[in-house]
Amino acid sequence: MKLLDIAEVASRSGLPPSTLRFYEEKGLIASVGRHGLRRLFGPQVLERLALITLGRIAGFALDDLAALFKTGDKPRIDRRQLAARADELDRTIRQLAAVRDGLRHAASCPAPSHLECPKFRRLLRAATASQARPAGKRPPRRRALA
Repeated sequence: MKLLDIAEVASRSGLPPSTLRFYEEKGLIASVGRHGLRRLFGPQVLERLALITLGRIAGFALDDLAALFKTGDKPRIDRRQLAARADELDRTIRQLAAVRDGLRHAASCPAPSHLECPKFRRLLRAATASQARPAGKRPPRRRALA
């Protein structure tokens, strides 16, 4: 098994060393030793980092992803949680597609003012409706991708 130092892991994963150190601090990855001051990782860290990156793109928080790896090397992925997240992404895609289409229309609309355009006014109403939530219902927490 060839060990990879942190610089090689950073290069191959596209993540800066600071992110790798942070992920190690959070328990997402683990170094297997050191060569001088450099952390060393097993080659399986690259697959784990790919899973973490995919999870982050899908909108999962780092704490959620850390829970996947609590059981050892093989992640335990809750398929219901994945399906629920996929459903949420479908809703987001539909909403963003509607906004995109509305913006494209507004960009080429012949109305003297966007506020005079019925289609643009529907877009405004839809945007307002999507922001209204039942009391106590908060949107899922999102963090910036690393």
